[in-house]
Amino acid sequence: MEAIIYLLRFVFDAFLMILILRVWLQLVRADFYNPVSQFIVKVSNPLVIPLRRIIPGLGGVDLATLLLAYIIATAKIFVIALLTGAPLHIGVFVFVGLLVLIKQAGFLLFIIMLVMALMSWVVQGYNPTMMLLQQLTEPFLRPIKKIVPNIGGLDLSILIAFLLLNFINILLSGNLIYWAQV
Repeated sequence: MEAIIYLLRFVFDAFLMILILRVWLQLVRADFYNPVSQFIVKVSNPLVIPLRRIIPGLGGVDLATLLLAYIIATAKIFVIALLTGAPLHIGVFVFVGLLVLIKQAGFLLFIIMLVMALMSWVVQGYNPTMMLLQQLTEPFLRPIKKIVPNIGGLDLSILIAFLLLNFINILLSGNLIYWAQV
């Protein structure tokens, strides 16, 4: 049973990350012609396009994709609860689905910043993937960079962001029931 739950979590989380990235790319107005952006759009289009006919965007926010991400997060919790025999309460799923979506977005931000930091050690010159990662993380790192200056040429903003993300993750994890941990 654990192997099936592991595979289900992987599938739900992978699709959830793609949907979060799609919304995120639109919010930061990232390069649409970047190969990574193109992949995310092509993979998510089959479910997003029909939903967009029903739910329009609002103020530059893709509500259809955001709603679909929330539904996927809630479905993940429901399916895992069903398989583990946990109690099924609709109100809990509505709340925990939102927490899972927020946690997944934070985890994705953590991974992107980690990849960006590792790539900065090896990538020289222009790289389209690095540019996309910088576009995604700049809105989160800019406020930290204003407060914490570079020390000896070292940018500590990513380290501070990691600490803040872990703090938020610990706060949110306290509100998730045992089978909803992500």
